[in-house]
Amino acid sequence: MAERTYRIHVAAELSGVRVELIRAWERRYGVLQPLRTPAGYRVYTERDVALLKRLKKLTDEGVAISEAAKLLPQLLEELDAAPTATEDVQGSSTGLEFWRDAALLAAEAYDQGGVSAVVDEVLSALPPLKAFEGVLAPLQREVGERWHTGELSVAQEHLVTQVVRARLVSLLHGAPDSGRRHAVLACFPDEEHELGLLGVALRLRHAGFRVTLLGQRVPALDLGRAVASLKPEMVGLSAITNHGVEVFRDTLSQLIRALPDGVPVWVGGAAAVAHSDTVVRLGARLFSDEDDWVKVLKE
Repeated sequence: MAERTYRIHVAAELSGVRVELIRAWERRYGVLQPLRTPAGYRVYTERDVALLKRLKKLTDEGVAISEAAKLLPQLLEELDAAPTATEDVQGSSTGLEFWRDAALLAAEAYDQGGVSAVVDEVLSALPPLKAFEGVLAPLQREVGERWHTGELSVAQEHLVTQVVRARLVSLLHGAPDSGRRHAVLACFPDEEHELGLLGVALRLRHAGFRVTLLGQRVPALDLGRAVASLKPEMVGLSAITNHGVEVFRDTLSQLIRALPDGVPVWVGGAAAVAHSDTVVRLGARLFSDEDDWVKVLKE
């Protein structure tokens, strides 16, 4: 299998060497000879990225790049002698983490263009569901966790979220949507976080569902009218923001009362998991982990 290649912004994030420096080192010292795509873009192999890391380590230790460049034959020999790190990205958790780490490095640097470049690499290399499940969803979870612990700012979290959301919407536009079974998906009336719902919509469409995606902040009355008109086989609700058990109970009760009798209702998200007893007590189904996909698809 051909060795994986990366565009220059991704190689920069992975190696820690700025794009401007990579170009300068190529021009002045000939340290790399990147391949070119038919469109003329530079692309770098994993061996190139490893070499950039070695050169960065040397320069960080005080070695001038002009002197480090003289060590190229030795560095390349060491890289060629080392066990190869190249793996089949589609089946390799290491390869997927490689991309997630690159996107996180870009986020830390407030580099939205870098995040976009990494995500676009992922989408060009992987099938839609693999890209979502292996990289986009774990990336968004990691970003959310780092925001909660204070490791990332609101601005850093938002710049990643905007990129991931835009790509998810694009994937949804290209997903099949003519299945026999029909699902209506909506967020709680006060819920603005819809990335999880977009991911559910993508997975359902690829599983053979036709999906009506209502998105953020859907009032109970409007949801009830839509479901009564569309007559779907199931309704999926997303509740991320946790305002406490009483607010959650009252909101879910209002939503269920607005729906026609007999429609299966699945509820997912952090708030739903936190109040799982309430979900079950009100007659809805809790969506909390991968095992629940089997139940959804069998209904």
